[in-house]
Amino acid sequence: MALYEHVFLARQDLSQQQVDEMVQHYKGVVEANGGSIGRIENWGLKSLTYRVKKNRKAYYTLMDITAPAAALTEMERQMGLSEDVLRYLTIKVEKHEEGPSAMMQKRDRDDRERGERGFGDRERGGGRFGDRDRGDRGPRGGGFGDREDRPRRPREASPEGAE
Repeated sequence: MALYEHVFLARQDLSQQQVDEMVQHYKGVVEANGGSIGRIENWGLKSLTYRVKKNRKAYYTLMDITAPAAALTEMERQMGLSEDVLRYLTIKVEKHEEGPSAMMQKRDRDDRERGERGFGDRERGGGRFGDRDRGDRGPRGGGFGDREDRPRRPREASPEGAE
């Protein structure tokens, strides 16, 4: 049997539970035709580069498949008929990757970096504007000081008849 990596994109308005049910359905199709599915990775809801069938986001899912060509053809046929599947791509591989895919490694790395930077942690100098203290903006928060401190300009007299 041949080895494949299969990625499909599901509509953004589905719930994660519905996407998981779709994965189980397609897993059943492959197994009914003599194949098996190994690793399944849900990459989550991601933005698309361009709209696909009026969707700006999609749920990405990766599956490692070991199956005969007939099983893969049947699964792709059913995905093509489903309105919930926006796109799919199947690639034949020599062997399946061990461990998490590159997308999952990137997500883990980004999560670790986000934790190290301390977003919103003012004690460590984090936050949007670094170490700047918000107390320097004045009493009204605009940074212009108190308006009563500035001299007022006299109003100009309005022309006759213009009211």
